Amino acid sequence: MTSPKKICIVGSGNWGSAISKIIGKNAAESDEFHDTVNMYVYEEMIEGRKLTEIINNDHENVKYLPGHKLPENVVAVPDLMEAGKDADIFIFVVPHQFIKRLCDQLKGQIKKDAIGISLIKGVDHSEKGLRLISSIIHESLGIDISVLMGANIAREVADSMFCETTVGCRCSKNGQIFKNLLQTPNFRICVVEDLETVEICGALKNIVACGAGFVDGLGLGDNTKAAVIRLGLMEMMTFSRAFFADIKPQTSTFLESCGVADLVTTCYGGRNRKVSEAFVKTKKSIEELEKEMLNGQKLQGPQTASEVIAFLLMKDLDPNAYPLFYSVYRICFENMPASEFITCLQNHPEHM
Repeated sequence: MTSPKKICIVGSGNWGSAISKIIGKNAAESDEFHDTVNMYVYEEMIEGRKLTEIINNDHENVKYLPGHKLPENVVAVPDLMEAGKDADIFIFVVPHQFIKRLCDQLKGQIKKDAIGISLIKGVDHSEKGLRLISSIIHESLGIDISVLMGANIAREVADSMFCETTVGCRCSKNGQIFKNLLQTPNFRICVVEDLETVEICGALKNIVACGAGFVDGLGLGDNTKAAVIRLGLMEMMTFSRAFFADIKPQTSTFLESCGVADLVTTCYGGRNRKVSEAFVKTKKSIEELEKEMLNGQKLQGPQTASEVIAFLLMKDLDPNAYPLFYSVYRICFENMPASEFITCLQNHPEHM
């Protein structure tokens, strides 16, 4: 009989805390997993108390998921090495800007046969080109990585509202392990062996959500937002097929929760939409609004747009081939008036 698998959650923000509710409960009820779930928490002081102490004593992440009790077997650990000691399964759920630094700390310190799953939505651009976050983790740690992406607004998941999600994997056995760990009656999982498409959907949809927020800020209505969603999906599919052709993105994957469903819910309820609407209405910078509205969390859409456009320019390609992506970038970083976003929609190649 194999020993129960030890779990480490790397990250404790809004989404990390929400998913810890599911993981903690499922681990406690299954012989497949160790009862105690370690959760790496970046230490902060909250009204004179350490955040880890609050979580471990009060079983609530009062900063990132207030009002929700976390399972008592989820243990907050401020040291990453200690949190990941002897872990068999790693759940990566931090802003994508931080993943390289965290992987550098874990490199050479974890079990060779450990496996991981990334819940991180974003891409990385460097001199090596455009890379998926799962590739960064795999290359750094040498372990098999799956991904989880879907129409999963964290607070609704924490409230146990019914939703679907998608696990993308290369190894079906590991995909089933993550389904066993994460599925509940109200959090239904479909496993597909198309990791790259699942992950690129999770990254690119945040750019489109910024466009949806601009639409709301301009008061343009639901018909216009529906056009943004459709045109955004077309650009997501075109980009995936152009730059990940070697993995042959499957059209059916775009119809999973990670694709069109996540796109729709993010364009109506996600933080990228919310902050982008405020960006238009208040004229404040993205950085100012992050501080005011996100309670320490980071916005992924503008950063992903910047990385996508930098990648296209590095390849000597015209970013105007992706007018919606490019317009989001220019509005966020080049002071293009948000009112010109409608011109992007009017003159989109899909309408020519």
